[in-house]
Amino acid sequence: MTAEITYRRIYEEPSPQDGKRVLVDRLWPRGVSKEAAHLDTWLKDVAPSADLRHWYHHDPERFTEFRRRYVAELDDPEHERAVRELRDLAAHGKVTLLTATRDADHSEAAVLAHWLTDGTASR
Repeated sequence: MTAEITYRRIYEEPSPQDGKRVLVDRLWPRGVSKEAAHLDTWLKDVAPSADLRHWYHHDPERFTEFRRRYVAELDDPEHERAVRELRDLAAHGKVTLLTATRDADHSEAAVLAHWLTDGTASR
């Protein structure tokens, strides 16, 4: 059975179809209260490193290289607990990965969703 993992912006209205709502940004999103976020968990340790985030600066032209570097980071011990928790959530139902990024298709949430569903994260 393949996990159903989606991603979208945290600023969008929560939906009953979201399943578990997981914030995957390292920083809390501006203008969103914890109550309004309707989160099940905040996995800031699964987010890209500060160095990688600053290098990428949400430039779509750097997305391919960002994805490569970020997937490599996910194998680091510092991400291990958060990755394990995310895999566990995905194994038990639908998960929606949330990000504050304006362009969700070029975000860590998109990378994580594809990484978890394409089988490369099944170790």
